[in-house]
Amino acid sequence: MEKAVATEKKISSGFIYFFGSFGGILFRYDIGVMTGALPFLQTDWGLQNNATITGWITSAVMLGAIFGGAIAGQLSDKLGRRKMILLSALIFMAGSLLSAISPHDGQFYLIAVRVFLGLAVGASSALVPAYMSEMAPAKMRGRLTGINQTMIVSGMLLSYVMDFVLKDLPENWAWRSMLGLAALPALILFFGVLKLPESPRFLVKNGRPDDARRVLSYIRENDTEIDDELEQIQDTASQEKKISKSTSWATVFSSKYRYLAIAGIGVAAFQQFQGANAIFYYIPLIVEKATGTAANSALMWPIIQGIILVIGSLVFLGIADKFKRRTLLILGGTVMGLSFLLPTAIKFLVPNASPLLIVFFLSIYVAAYSFTWAPLTWVLIGEVFPLAIRGRASGAASSANWVGSFAVGLLFPIMTASMPQDAVFAIFGVICLLGVWFIHSRVPETKGHSLEDIEEENINK
Repeated sequence: MEKAVATEKKISSGFIYFFGSFGGILFRYDIGVMTGALPFLQTDWGLQNNATITGWITSAVMLGAIFGGAIAGQLSDKLGRRKMILLSALIFMAGSLLSAISPHDGQFYLIAVRVFLGLAVGASSALVPAYMSEMAPAKMRGRLTGINQTMIVSGMLLSYVMDFVLKDLPENWAWRSMLGLAALPALILFFGVLKLPESPRFLVKNGRPDDARRVLSYIRENDTEIDDELEQIQDTASQEKKISKSTSWATVFSSKYRYLAIAGIGVAAFQQFQGANAIFYYIPLIVEKATGTAANSALMWPIIQGIILVIGSLVFLGIADKFKRRTLLILGGTVMGLSFLLPTAIKFLVPNASPLLIVFFLSIYVAAYSFTWAPLTWVLIGEVFPLAIRGRASGAASSANWVGSFAVGLLFPIMTASMPQDAVFAIFGVICLLGVWFIHSRVPETKGHSLEDIEEENINK
């Protein structure tokens, strides 16, 4: 036993935080890789004029993610965060490889496989933030949340680069290679997580306080800090055990908690219904529709979007604790809304304006989204839900987010097939401005407030 402990102590806190957040790469890598694979898949299977099948193939991952997040949250309480992240990595590897060997014209096979893959995507999106928040010290929690976001957008950028590298392969091999190589980050994650310790909070909940103390000794500075945190974890676990017996879904939306529940779930839903994934999935097709350039020749644009996302996440690291949450969300939502609405207005006033104008404004949208709504949604969700409803409300927020992502991924190609592209973006622009109104009227400020203060100030509102 002592030998095992000595071996485990060699794991540095940096290694734990790196591979703890590395799972963020996993689920965003797939969102990005499909962006480049889709034009080749459409050509290979003759789907250029089949917007419905294109939408289903693209969005199937998000359909699986809706269920994956919910299932993983419950199973992680029984099996542990670490084991569930490992299982997610295996499912992701299997789903990626099965996608690559799809039979020709096997649309329904590919949809089913991508729903299966989506289970891992949804699971990782729920498990990684939970694991990181449970491992990180309070003073680093905001910064580490930002690092997780950087991992997420880095995964997307990496997938865009891989798509660009593989674009000169024959179309049948190009999309299969793009989808199949998505297994690589999952493989790296699997071997990295094998060496990670389990969450101390999970260990305490399962009657293993000595193991929890040992894990805390790897990531905390001294015995006093360890003792204080272990006591706090034990007290919280005791409270949660009592609360769980008297809490139901009706409690979440009771008059006592309704205001905060709607605030968190609403922000999660708005983040996706504002249309971000329409850009991330379909930017080559957007450029093709705007300029007439073949989509499989427009794969530099996703890389540009990915670079903007990474830069934005780094900007957020620098400003996260300097500006109010509501201020950043209102500013970001306003810029995002105008970025979608202005191309329609300009086209009306200047009919001969450059078709690339829409791509320029989409880049502005991505920049604003990258350091406001993208990271802050999850920061706010982690802060706004009271203890009594935190588990159920967080699950509902995650599901609402994935429902929005699924709907946008499915409906965008169908909408652009039946109406002008700029009109579709104008609809998203209106939704962005509705999101601004929602933040202004329905969401409390949480920066600088303890979780207990947020709850006390906003219950029964």
